Amino acid sequence: MPHPGASLAEALLTAFMAAVGGVRQRHFKRFVIWIYTRFYPVNLAEAVGETADDFETFNHFFTRRLRPGARPLPGAADVLVCPADGTVSQAGPIVDGQLLQAKGQRYSVAELLGDANLAAPCEGGAFVTIYLSPRDYHRVHVPCASELASATEIPGRLFSVNASSERRVAGLFARNERLVMHLAAASGDYALVMVGALIVAGIDTPWQRPPVPKEKRNKPRVLRPEGVRFERGDEIGTFRIGSTVICLFPQGIVLDGHVAPGATVRMGEPLASGR
Repeated sequence: MPHPGASLAEALLTAFMAAVGGVRQRHFKRFVIWIYTRFYPVNLAEAVGETADDFETFNHFFTRRLRPGARPLPGAADVLVCPADGTVSQAGPIVDGQLLQAKGQRYSVAELLGDANLAAPCEGGAFVTIYLSPRDYHRVHVPCASELASATEIPGRLFSVNASSERRVAGLFARNERLVMHLAAASGDYALVMVGALIVAGIDTPWQRPPVPKEKRNKPRVLRPEGVRFERGDEIGTFRIGSTVICLFPQGIVLDGHVAPGATVRMGEPLASGR
């Protein structure tokens, strides 16, 4: 995937990681996975695959799937579930068209979503920002039964998205490359944003996205796929190296009390309650 808004260094490092992640040579792949798991305590107990030999490439290891039944969903139908494994960076109300990025730093919902008209329905709602660390499961799921109304691919930078960058880089999430998905649900339309970052080699989706013409790679692209529907907990996207997911909900959606900065969350657990 091209990164037209990134600096040359960001793009080269990201392209290098993409190439390394795709190598199928057995000994090289095993070595890369061995090194990685020495730095990051990856939990394979819930994964489809138990050893390095069970994965064709490092990318397959990184984007490993969960075993069927590993994450049973809440029984109550009005409970929205967490879309990803990770740590809550920020969560709270959406006020005056702004989201909290870090202490003393706010940024624009319209800039994040790339469209002021789509930002307006979020006013007075709630948001949650989830950081996916390198050790986490990296598939992203829908919080509730939804239909994909539109998706916007927005080119941008590839700043790192760790806590230090969130404090240091103004408007970080609205400046990085990202995939903005607008979904229609019984509890109200909401947005789910997958934010790219340094060495994020790509954002994949289980629904079809046609190739971007070369001459249009530096401009946002709006897609309006038809008939793309998800049941609660269905997969909607995958990071090929970790980053951040931001959910923006309309009024009437109430975040669970445990969804607060610093909290560890897991895909499938209760995130909020609907109306």
